[in-house]
Amino acid sequence: MACPYLAYRTQAGDAQFDEARAYCTAADRFVQAMRADICNDRYGLAHDEHCEIYLGCADKGGGGADERRDRSGGNP
Repeated sequence: MACPYLAYRTQAGDAQFDEARAYCTAADRFVQAMRADICNDRYGLAHDEHCEIYLGCADKGGGGADERRDRSGGNP
């Protein structure tokens, strides 16, 4: 099962994308493709075990962005 904080968006503000991009609603930003692999539980990874953003939200009761988010991906 994919991370509940993962969404795919085709726009950001006034910018439109040809293909949907991975967006973390917990961190409130777009994430790189490798991070989306964790979000989608690909390659033996699990978002609830390997994603510090998800784990930070779980530690805080499921809401808000993790303060460590600046280390965890980046913008497209």
